[in-house]
Amino acid sequence: MVIVGDAVEERLNQARSFGCETLDITQDASIEDQIAGIIGEPIVDCTVDAVGFEARGSGPDAEEAPATVLNQAMSITRAGGSIGIPGLYVTGDPGAEDEDAQQGRLKMDFGLGWAKSHAFYTGQTPVMHYNRELMMSILNDRAQIAKAVNATVLPLDQAPEGYKEFDSGVAQKFVLDPHGDLQGAQRA
Repeated sequence: MVIVGDAVEERLNQARSFGCETLDITQDASIEDQIAGIIGEPIVDCTVDAVGFEARGSGPDAEEAPATVLNQAMSITRAGGSIGIPGLYVTGDPGAEDEDAQQGRLKMDFGLGWAKSHAFYTGQTPVMHYNRELMMSILNDRAQIAKAVNATVLPLDQAPEGYKEFDSGVAQKFVLDPHGDLQGAQRA
């Protein structure tokens, strides 16, 4: 079972469309309580932070708080579990709301992760480790990645609009097709 947490209903609907359970992090209920409501206990075997430095806290009035998602990941991951962090964290974010985050420093409760013997995996997703298996899953119609990410093909002249939509948080990924070679693909 895969559980996806998000603050954008459109993205939660997209996750549900291919079988994920979902958590609406804008709710007053804690992440732990929402997980317990799905699986009967407030912890999971592993967690992935796929958001990064633009992550926000949970609750109806939550603001940008990049360390919050990492602290929550440690809180909800069982002892000995793994935490994947392919979400982008930067060494400096001049647009961040707090001075520490502007310098790439986060207020993480790393001691909790250490105490629970978590394994942390950071950096870009190591696609080459599973590239062949993923390719075979796609070719044998066991994984529909384009559907899962709601891939939309755009001609090159629509790239600025695509980037603007992507930046707004829509539940879509955009593939630029400068030469019109992607016949039959979903077009915007």
